[in-house]
Amino acid sequence: MTAVVVLPAVLDIQQAAPLREELLALRGQAVVVDGSAVDRLGALCLQVLISAQQTWARDGLSLIIDQVSEAFASQWNAFGAPDAASARGEAA
Repeated sequence: MTAVVVLPAVLDIQQAAPLREELLALRGQAVVVDGSAVDRLGALCLQVLISAQQTWARDGLSLIIDQVSEAFASQWNAFGAPDAASARGEAA
């Protein structure tokens, strides 16, 4: 079964630790992250998401960031992170 994580509108420094904990609790299962409600993506949450993608990939599982908002995609790319389009639909 695939777990779903719905991201909040604001992913700032205060959300980094709770996001990390939520994702770690799902380690060992495939995860789809719904970014459709995100209005603001901060650097620490970006790092948590990229780290989670890499961790899941090393575990041989998929963590897909899907249905991202325009703001999420724009801010993801503004940080120079790997292409948001690949984050949307491909397993890391």
